[in-house]
Amino acid sequence: MRPNRPNRLSYRIGAAAIAVGLILLGSAPAYAAAPSNDTFGGAIAIGAIPFMTTLDTSEATTDADDSAANANCGAPSMDASVWFSTTPAADGALLVDVSASSYSAGVLVVTGSPGAFQLVACGPRTIAFPVSAGTTYYLIAIDDQSDGSGNGGTLALTVDAAPPPPTITATVDPVAGFTPKAGSATVHGTVACSGVVDFAFVDIELHQPVGRGEVLGFASMDVRCDGTARPWSVEVFPSAPGTKFSGGKAASLSIAVACGPLQCAFDFQQHQVRLTGKG
Repeated sequence: MRPNRPNRLSYRIGAAAIAVGLILLGSAPAYAAAPSNDTFGGAIAIGAIPFMTTLDTSEATTDADDSAANANCGAPSMDASVWFSTTPAADGALLVDVSASSYSAGVLVVTGSPGAFQLVACGPRTIAFPVSAGTTYYLIAIDDQSDGSGNGGTLALTVDAAPPPPTITATVDPVAGFTPKAGSATVHGTVACSGVVDFAFVDIELHQPVGRGEVLGFASMDVRCDGTARPWSVEVFPSAPGTKFSGGKAASLSIAVACGPLQCAFDFQQHQVRLTGKG
């Protein structure tokens, strides 16, 4: 481990004073202490969940254990790394959030011991991971230098139960519209999404046979996740130049996706739709 950094003190001793043996006496430099959980052996045990704490990590260091934990993660930097541990009493999932820290913070989660770490999860700002009862998980909060600087600052750490996976369902209306001049088709339906999500969307793939070939197009739209069923509508343009959708039958393939901190939900639909000028 590298030594703690001294406060900025400067000493100026004149050459003439040295020559005559003049000794200048001054106060000893002050050293800031590294956090008590600077190393694996000092990991702070997390008791009840939810858990919240703030910690000054500006004097935290990086050692071989930190680097070993990062071997299978690849975080860009392990500056200001500090350790916590938690041993859940029941199976479930945990959410670790360091996004409110005063610097660009990330988290690594490992099990095992020095020399035999197993990476569970890692990422910037917020991560979620499944846990098993009785297993000890080590959380390493780091300054990943994504903001272009280190070393640490005020770490704001929250550990809580991860929310359940989101849900999403979608329908596709049997009648769709088309615009002869543009050659586009407008497909619509309904979508309902609920839960805590990072993102949610509906993708549409539309196929219409034309002679021995087909007209193919793709479209996508973001979805609002508030538990309310809402209409959706997207305009699908042909992907190949010179092709157009026209009236008649087409095949619609749709996939609705909602991803939360831990898991994603999917709803795949395949329907035959009829393209009309009034859809």
